[in-house]
Amino acid sequence: MPADTVSVTGWGRTAPSAARLVRPRTFEEAALAVRGCGARGGIARGLGRAYGDAAQNAGGEVFDMTGLDRIHAIDADGGTVLCDAGVSLHRLMEVLLPLGWFVPVTPGTRYVTVGGALGADIHGKNHHVSGSFSRHVLSFELLTADGQVRTVVPGTPLFEATAGGMGLTGVILTATVRLQPVRTSWMSVDTERASDLDDLMARLADTDHRYRYSVAWIDLLARGKATGRAVLTRGDHAPLEALPRSARREPLSFRTSRLPAPPAFVPEGLLSRTTVGLFNELWFRKAPRARTGELQRIPAFFHPLDGVPHWNRIYGRGGFVQYQFVVGHGREETLRRIVRRISERRCPSFLAVLKRFGDADPGWLSFPLPGWTLALDIPASLPGLGAFLDELDQEVAAAGGRVYLAKDSRLRPGLLAAMYPRLDDFRALRAELDPRGVFTSDLSRRLCL
Repeated sequence: MPADTVSVTGWGRTAPSAARLVRPRTFEEAALAVRGCGARGGIARGLGRAYGDAAQNAGGEVFDMTGLDRIHAIDADGGTVLCDAGVSLHRLMEVLLPLGWFVPVTPGTRYVTVGGALGADIHGKNHHVSGSFSRHVLSFELLTADGQVRTVVPGTPLFEATAGGMGLTGVILTATVRLQPVRTSWMSVDTERASDLDDLMARLADTDHRYRYSVAWIDLLARGKATGRAVLTRGDHAPLEALPRSARREPLSFRTSRLPAPPAFVPEGLLSRTTVGLFNELWFRKAPRARTGELQRIPAFFHPLDGVPHWNRIYGRGGFVQYQFVVGHGREETLRRIVRRISERRCPSFLAVLKRFGDADPGWLSFPLPGWTLALDIPASLPGLGAFLDELDQEVAAAGGRVYLAKDSRLRPGLLAAMYPRLDDFRALRAELDPRGVFTSDLSRRLCL
């Protein structure tokens, strides 16, 4: 198998570590790679879109699973697909949309593998309706530390430990996924402005049930009466009759576009409070006060940043921290207080989104719980950022909330049990299934998983 010792980092580019990158091309090679792990163990990696250190393993092995990228079977009548774990959501969209099917859940990027989607139990703009990715997985094959390949189904401890388990129960080889039927590759989108955080939360709570997909961009630099002002975007898959006649000839075509990538080296300080404040002002002002029924292509609605290759470079060599937390219904004052603190501290974030989650998902380490989730990007070089986020962690934990492990790069282990009540169950199953600690990562060592 091809293998090199390389520097590996997450999408945030904050904490690179050197590992031996192994590239299996068959299930047999994946099993050989697991059996050949040294003392530092190994961890599976997809397309590297975890923001922190979940798919890194300093001094050990990292299994690049993107070579296992076959689509084995599509049930175009029943709406299911069986594919390798290394298949990307982008590839599934290319293949499935012309057949009238869409992935059941997608995050803000389509460059995520199916294995990564299950391992992180990703969520999207439709969590209040559809839940997270694992709810739509009918079964998967898992290569465990003893070399066995197990077929895992919902409702079992191994399923619930693997969904959101960040690759620490084994290497996902294949998955069978239930799909979402669509009649077109267009979205019908409603957009409106919210004057402040309370206005935004009221709009979301009152009318989210009317939409399959819902998300709000929030201005975290606005202060005073405008604190938490936002642009709310919601929509659903457009029916055929909503399309103009010219688009009805190919209603299910999947078209993407790409802009030039940022240079490899971007000057530090490009995203300052001044530049981000100007961007946020322009972005809010250009949004319509209220617009309904706008037709957008799927990539524009779900994955606007995918059109800019390597957009994470814009934060400079220091990289950025993605901070995402959730607090439950009834804990709105905690959310308000955290938004005020971020605003008062003038954190220069132009990628900040607020969503409502529906019912909690079954994964023991799955992130969503019913309530409110806020995600924001912050330049890692911001002075005092670590201590500030530590304080926010304490507030989130005290409110019964949690941070998202797929985006985390700096949480302290002492808070993990308060955030994830099934943590002891997860650790016990891992100890039984993998007593030698074959599957390990920088994240698992940092958080004592």
